[in-house]
Amino acid sequence: MALTVDVSGMADNKRGVDAGAVVAALRSAIGRGAESGFVPLHAPRIAGAEWTYVKDCLDAGWVSSVGSYVGRFEEMLAERCGVAHAVAVVNGTAALQVSLRLAGVQAADEVIIPAATFVATANAVSYLGAVPHFADSSTLTLGLDPEKLGAYLKDIAEVTGEGMRNRLTGRRLAAIVPMHTFGHPVDMEALAEVGAQWNLPIVEDAAESLGSFYKERPCGSLGLVAAVSFNGNKIITTGGGGAILTNDAELARHAKHLTTTAKVPHKWAFNHDETGYNYRLPNLNAAMGCAQLEQLDGFLQAKAWLADRYNEEFSELKGVSFYRPPSFARSNNWLNCLLLDTPDMEARNAVLDATNDAGLMTRPLWTLMPDLPMYAGCPSMDLPVARALEACLINIPSSVELGEAI
Repeated sequence: MALTVDVSGMADNKRGVDAGAVVAALRSAIGRGAESGFVPLHAPRIAGAEWTYVKDCLDAGWVSSVGSYVGRFEEMLAERCGVAHAVAVVNGTAALQVSLRLAGVQAADEVIIPAATFVATANAVSYLGAVPHFADSSTLTLGLDPEKLGAYLKDIAEVTGEGMRNRLTGRRLAAIVPMHTFGHPVDMEALAEVGAQWNLPIVEDAAESLGSFYKERPCGSLGLVAAVSFNGNKIITTGGGGAILTNDAELARHAKHLTTTAKVPHKWAFNHDETGYNYRLPNLNAAMGCAQLEQLDGFLQAKAWLADRYNEEFSELKGVSFYRPPSFARSNNWLNCLLLDTPDMEARNAVLDATNDAGLMTRPLWTLMPDLPMYAGCPSMDLPVARALEACLINIPSSVELGEAI
């Protein structure tokens, strides 16, 4: 359902939020999962062939960037995400950095990203010498607002012989990067229309959304190129890792070339034809990823059960609601979240203090990117929804095993 918070400002929380009642509702929803004491926000689930596959790497001696599990993991991932090609790399940030380069982003370009995102999205832009340009969020999806972005571009963008330009800064506009917040898909059809109108490629930050679908299409398959993450807190993990996804064979070839130091194939010579990166995923990590992917359907089912239980538990609690995505989205429910009915930092912090003091790990939305010192001078549209979300959103425990315990 759509977000119903008041985004007009940081008004007093008229309905009030009982932090103790939130703690009680969380414990009730989690049930047996809360009996062990401290409940983390999102713990990895190691319950398949991880030990067997990793031991196979150790026994064979193929532990680094060469080994059969890397290719196997890439093939499994591509099939799962509905794309022709996957290139496994060391982490999701590296995947996004290379994805942006593949899309043609160059130094001094501007890249449109959500202001409400994890810092890695902005950092990946900066690593290329480009400039993040911050956009507001949608109350419906928690991600980029296509309608507002389209209207904003009409005000600040102009066509030049070198592509779209921000007439206020003089810099080229190079790409749009939607991020599927907590696994909830952005309205990608509407965003694709904006990108097509302004000739801006869509580079999908799908770091959090493996297993999510937009109108029956997997996240990670919805742009020119996409990046996913397998950090220890993601829905599946390789310990550390990420991947570049695309349907374009040439982009995939270039991605693999760039992420393996741009070395020209030869049986003994060390020839490199452009500046590349040592970003290849080790075989050990890929082995773990294969075992995790084999369990993904079960993970998704457990997380869907947990989300339904939260939705039921919080349906009658005053002052706060459980976020559910719109009907066009099928979320992986990576991180569940509560929304205060009225944006209120003091009330939000009271809930965060009470839950964490009770051994239930919760966290707020990330600090908005333009509020970080290194990005304070970057271009930005007005951000009323992002600022409201910052003052009302609370992530709650979402580990797979919590859904299994219900």
